Amino acid sequence: MNKIFYPETADRSINQKVEAALKRSMDIMGSLVGLLLFSPVFLFASILIKFNSRGPVFFRQERVGKGGKTFRIYKFRTMTVRNDESEHREFMKQFIRGQAEGVTDAATGTKVFKLTNDARVTPIGKFLRKTSLDEVPQFINVLLGNMSLVGPRPPIPYEVQEYDLWHLRRVLESKPGITGYWQVEGRSITNFDEMTRMDIRYTAMQSALFDLKVILKTPLALFTAKGAY
Repeated sequence: MNKIFYPETADRSINQKVEAALKRSMDIMGSLVGLLLFSPVFLFASILIKFNSRGPVFFRQERVGKGGKTFRIYKFRTMTVRNDESEHREFMKQFIRGQAEGVTDAATGTKVFKLTNDARVTPIGKFLRKTSLDEVPQFINVLLGNMSLVGPRPPIPYEVQEYDLWHLRRVLESKPGITGYWQVEGRSITNFDEMTRMDIRYTAMQSALFDLKVILKTPLALFTAKGAY
């Protein structure tokens, strides 16, 4: 039986390949520029982390990427070594199920859904997290190809275990990013279901131009320091 050729399907496939190539090119260029621009941050953060607490400068952790494939994410270490993650694990379980209680952010007056007063976080770590500078090493992940400049935040495997079936779309359909649609529009002021809907919406709208818009909005989101999930 002869296959029926649909021109619109072929055009859509070509457009998707072009957009994927543009996105990857932007990721490579952006990560190289980012590593160059933030090279002083690498130096000063490394010195501060070493003087502040024992342990390595970098924190590596298994995360879930596109298609459910796991990879090692790089961050500046913001916590003490050999810490107990049970409290965070329980919080994320409740957060994903919509049972976590929010606290009021003193600066914005909005509800924030995150683990506060985490005893594992060092004094320098609090500053790095508040400014999101702890995520600068993720430019390495972008250059390696397991992350993108823009995309959903990569979850920890034990978080994915708590997902409802429809939540999985946020990790199956898009490469995770350093920044993203939800991060610049909401940061930590929405619940998990709303965050997931925004991530899925990004997947439907993603393009090189849309990514550029998100990147340009990111400095403002960092400046307002609303707090990150």
